[in-house]
Amino acid sequence: MEFKVNSKEFERLLTKIIPAVPSRTPMQILENFLIEIKDGQLTVFATDLEISLKSSLNIVADSNASFVVPAKLLYDVVRSLGETTLNIKVEEKGKLQLTTDSGEYSLSYLDSSDFPEIPSFPGDTVDQEDLKEISINGEELNTAFLYTSFAMSKEEMRPAMMGTLFEFIEEGLRFVATDGHRLVNMLNTNIKHEITEQYIIPERAISVLHKVLDEKDVKIYLSKSHVSFVLSDIELITRLIGQRYPDYKTVIPMENEFLLHVKTKDLHNAVKRMMLFSTSNTRRVKFSIDGDNLEISAEDLDIGASGKESIHCTYEGDPLTIGFNSAYVNDILSHIRAEEIILKLHSPTKAVIVEPKDNKDNLDLMMLLMPVRLNN
Repeated sequence: MEFKVNSKEFERLLTKIIPAVPSRTPMQILENFLIEIKDGQLTVFATDLEISLKSSLNIVADSNASFVVPAKLLYDVVRSLGETTLNIKVEEKGKLQLTTDSGEYSLSYLDSSDFPEIPSFPGDTVDQEDLKEISINGEELNTAFLYTSFAMSKEEMRPAMMGTLFEFIEEGLRFVATDGHRLVNMLNTNIKHEITEQYIIPERAISVLHKVLDEKDVKIYLSKSHVSFVLSDIELITRLIGQRYPDYKTVIPMENEFLLHVKTKDLHNAVKRMMLFSTSNTRRVKFSIDGDNLEISAEDLDIGASGKESIHCTYEGDPLTIGFNSAYVNDILSHIRAEEIILKLHSPTKAVIVEPKDNKDNLDLMMLLMPVRLNN
């Protein structure tokens, strides 16, 4: 069989799908695209068994077919072409012939039956009673990922924390991410739903979604084991993390009565400079707060270097000295996106709450940072 496709349209489609192709895998079949042509529509699938991507476009084809072709090679070939009409002929004996006005290229293909089955939503294999459906604005979803994704754990010993919690509550949709050292808790009250469940979306899916989301609405289908994100021209399906998320509410302190108001940019710039002087293995930075003065300091005894800066703040509380991992402070200040923040403190050993001074109308954002022990 043969079909024709515009090379640039085909390239755009493959660009959306190739993030699901694993760079290293013991299963070589996963290094391929599954291509299906049915009733004048070309659909490309890719999966690493954790996430699956698919997208379609209309083509001119003389019949239906399905086959598996090396993903990177096909992508690189199509991307290297100028805009042209690409004629693709699926020949017997496993050969794919690509022809343009000026060139001919031959690739091998495999039978589509060798490719893993891609879950379908909402499909016959999903219990309709367990299937939940919701639409979320893509920009709002991306904002949630922007605020929370950096705090997800990288430790495989804590699988539940290697994703972001979607907690559907009466007030809206809460997004939570933590690695045990910092925690982000963001409630979007603009998202309306009738769901009362929790789902943990793995980091890999969030990383890919963050690259493809736009301002258009995203339709989300949730089952007990999988979730599907349907954009206008692409669908991402991922396994859910089948673990219970830690009870994050128990680590949020209630008695942090000392309030520190400070300009985010001033604090962030000082912390970034102190990172140059913090010991490489501890990355420790010290905050000394007294009245309207916040002194930030760091010392690297290994190389005999130290630094300190004072910045203006507004503080309500007793004088306090507390230590942090400077990399974690930097992460929080890089993602909070507020002109001024409030740090709620209690003691040198109690977690610190970091909040924007002014939350947006539909967003309630709270970040939490665990302190580190100081030598003095």
